[in-house]
Amino acid sequence: MTLFVFSILLIGLLGYLAQTTGLCLVRGVNEALAGKPMFLLSIVMSGSLAWVSIVIGYLLDVKTPFISYEYSMLAVVGGFLFGLGASFNGGCGVSTISKLARGKLVMFFTITGWLAGWLLLATFSLEYQKSPYQIEPNLHTGILITLSGLILFCTIKMTKENRQLWLSMLGIGLCAGIVFLHEPKWTPSGLLKDVSLSLWYDKSEIWPDESRFILIAALLAGMVVAALHKKTFDLVALTSRSSLKHFLAGCLMGIGAAIASGGNDSQLLLGLPSLSPAGITTVFCMLLGIAGGLKLPAIIKR
Repeated sequence: MTLFVFSILLIGLLGYLAQTTGLCLVRGVNEALAGKPMFLLSIVMSGSLAWVSIVIGYLLDVKTPFISYEYSMLAVVGGFLFGLGASFNGGCGVSTISKLARGKLVMFFTITGWLAGWLLLATFSLEYQKSPYQIEPNLHTGILITLSGLILFCTIKMTKENRQLWLSMLGIGLCAGIVFLHEPKWTPSGLLKDVSLSLWYDKSEIWPDESRFILIAALLAGMVVAALHKKTFDLVALTSRSSLKHFLAGCLMGIGAAIASGGNDSQLLLGLPSLSPAGITTVFCMLLGIAGGLKLPAIIKR
């Protein structure tokens, strides 16, 4: 119970940080294409402090969810499709939630489309079995400690703005890692996956328990508080054209997440810190998909 209450507070903080930093892979890729890769690098490295939750899990005798899986072509295809959908949506999984919390109601159709995309591949996502990839625990923890130590050392030489950015991103990863100890499937994409499977198979045992909904509510609350505090909340009216666009983009994101066994939230905050070949491949292909989607309008005009 104590860990659950602590997780609620951490999720609220995570939501606040995600909103204030503007956490979004699409934005990161867009800036990187413009020659400013700092924001994207900070997102990709955000899970470097996962070793802290691994140590806490060891001390509390709680199983850690940082499990590594083998590379597969499904990671390539799923990651690329998710990235493509995210570029059309103008935001990845986490930023979709944060934009909804800022009053952009059209993001509700992205979430609806994401759920529909999961449903389209419900059977596949349930039956597909991933192959575990064995990595020596001490080596895994050692790599994460070295990486996070190097990042923290580099922040000393950074500008105040970049230092705040990196520390905020590391804070997001740290909060997420500790919450994973309580609920390994707390992420928005994990919740949507289990909701879709439960609806498809009409199995109440698959339906997420109320604690997971409470965690997502806390995430939203943190984002709303940040939006109000930073005065970025702006209720935007819906249009039929934008609603359809975001619904279709959400479908593509849901399909990609189902194929890759997780959206960008799970891959960034769980797959990468696990040093999983599948997670690394999926994130890389997500970035390629986003870049391709952002470049597509210019290519079509030629």
